Amino acid sequence: MSTLLEVRDLHARYGNTQVLHGLNLDVAEGQVTALLGANGAGKTTTLRALCQLMVQTTGSITLEGVALNSRNTEQIARLGVGHVPDGRGTFMALSTEENLRLGAFSRASREGLAQDMDKVYGYFPRLRERASQQAGTLSGGEQQMLAIGRALMGRPRLLLLDEPSFGLAPLVVKDIFAIMRRINQEEKVSILLVEQNAKLALDIADTAYLLETGRVVLHGSSSDMRSNDAVRRAYLGE
Repeated sequence: MSTLLEVRDLHARYGNTQVLHGLNLDVAEGQVTALLGANGAGKTTTLRALCQLMVQTTGSITLEGVALNSRNTEQIARLGVGHVPDGRGTFMALSTEENLRLGAFSRASREGLAQDMDKVYGYFPRLRERASQQAGTLSGGEQQMLAIGRALMGRPRLLLLDEPSFGLAPLVVKDIFAIMRRINQEEKVSILLVEQNAKLALDIADTAYLLETGRVVLHGSSSDMRSNDAVRRAYLGE
């Protein structure tokens, strides 16, 4: 399987604070890759670094051989990288539909916009019911659905998801993760998933990386990670 995203010797910092120390990782075309680790391990910073968002970076980041380091966040979005940040980034004063339309800002053409909107509503029927509703009045689960739907409106090849389960009820989380897997399989969108709940992440992922203090300390298939004693004790509670 071909590599979509290749990261080599990635260093990232906020001002004088170094967070990532020579990170190496790959995301294969059409696969779900999980980033595991404790709070402060550098997972969110990794996603921000890939988008050149709020961090200074050195190293190599390529998307199908195209360097991302020298590009700004908007240019990276136009190349097919969708980012669903922690906190969801919903425009609270706008309606659900207006938020979705904003997700298409990076597209060179508006052709197919209505069809893509219908596709998002197909994955998230509740958003269709809330189309004219102000986004700030949606439930936490609905706002997470909206954030993912907005990213899909950009027709991404790679979707970066930061803690999609955070603060949500277990049944809502189950539904959202099932939809994410459908999106991966049906739309052939590769996913790089940051998720504090390691069991959830490994259930959906094909491969995973474990980060500690800004470094990769372990990586492999999801089944290999699940069977690793250290991972089971520290992250799976077994």
